[in-house]
Amino acid sequence: MSDDRRAAVRRKLAAFGRLCEVGIGRRHGVAAALASDGRAVAATDVIERETPPGVAFVRDDIVAAADRAAAGRTAPRDDPGEPGAPGDHYRVDCVYALNAPPELHRPLLRVADAVDAACCFTTLGGDPPAVDATPLALSGGDTLYVARDPDGVLVG
Repeated sequence: MSDDRRAAVRRKLAAFGRLCEVGIGRRHGVAAALASDGRAVAATDVIERETPPGVAFVRDDIVAAADRAAAGRTAPRDDPGEPGAPGDHYRVDCVYALNAPPELHRPLLRVADAVDAACCFTTLGGDPPAVDATPLALSGGDTLYVARDPDGVLVG
């Protein structure tokens, strides 16, 4: 994702005070920028990752979190990897993912539904969204797909 595209996503997500980036990987420019803007940012990934200052990291799998949410179990505060729904790190205003593969769109939305958060993502380029989503064209040429926007912040 180019700097222009990261900046466009950052501007759109800046409307939220608390966010969780799912599958942060090694590219944490958006999360770092949001944190430096004073937003509370959590990040998850299936493997341990270094995150920039101001970004809280939790090792978790969005698919497992969605399964926990579907089962309606309560998440323990001290171990998000244990069965629970879906985890305190997802209790934010917006759950988002960048370059999300189609198989993660549905679990991402299920977790956002469980915590009543907005849900948006970018895809891997040519992949269409695997859930109903409103496409928002961003400067820089990327598309942000909004799958859930309970307060009308993104699509309004």
